Amino acid sequence: MGTKLLVIDDDPIICDFLKIFFESEGYEVKTAGDGIEGLSYFKMYEPDLVLLDLMLPKNKDGNQVCREIRAISSKPIIMFSAKEYDVTNTVVALELGADDFITKPFDSKELAARIKAVLRRYSTRENQIDDETIKFENIEISKQKYELKLCGKAVDIPPKELELLYFLASHFNHVFTRDQLLDKVWGFDYLGDSRTVDVHVKRLREKLEGVSDKWTLKTVWGVGYKFELIQ
Repeated sequence: MGTKLLVIDDDPIICDFLKIFFESEGYEVKTAGDGIEGLSYFKMYEPDLVLLDLMLPKNKDGNQVCREIRAISSKPIIMFSAKEYDVTNTVVALELGADDFITKPFDSKELAARIKAVLRRYSTRENQIDDETIKFENIEISKQKYELKLCGKAVDIPPKELELLYFLASHFNHVFTRDQLLDKVWGFDYLGDSRTVDVHVKRLREKLEGVSDKWTLKTVWGVGYKFELIQ
C-alpha cells in the first residue's frame, strides 16, 4: 500500500491535477472540496500527509482545518495559497502546526520534493529512540515523549518547536546560525527559508517567558541563537 495523501482544495482542477500527478508517482490520493469534508476524510482515511489550501468555503478555512487536525494528530500538513506571498500567512500557518507552506502556482516537482522532505522528517521523529530528558531549572524537555514541562506542568508545544528547543538546550551556550538550525532540526533537504527559525524562536520565547532567570533563549545579533545558561 502506497503513502496516502489527502488534498483539501475547493478548486476541482487543482484536485484532479494533484490526484493524477501523485498517483502516477505511486501515492494513494483522496480529495476533498471543503474543510468540513476534508476533516471527515481525514478521520476516515487516516492519510500520511495532508495538502491543505488556505482559502476554503463553508466557514472552515485552511487555518481552522489545520488547527482541528492538530488537536487530534501530528501527521504532516503542507499548506498552500493562491494569495500573493505574505509572510503573515506563512507565520500563522506554522504557528498553527503546519510543517510547510507554499504559494500557488507551484511546480509539481517542487511540491513532490517538499512532500518527501516533510515525510522523512516525520518518520525520523516518529522513530526517535533517544530517551534522554534535558533538565534545567523549571524546565524539562523529553524528545522521546515529545513533552515539555515548565515548572512541573506539561505545556502544549508543536513537534518542531520542541525539536528546536531540545537541540539548542542539548548544546547550551553554543551559538547556531539560522542555516545551521535549519540543517540540524529541519534537515539538510528543507526547502523553506531561514525566517522559519525566527518564527519558531518567537513562539518558544512566548512559552518560556518568566520561567527561570538561570537560562534564556538568546539572540546573538548578526549570528543566530543559543540556549544560554546564566551564571
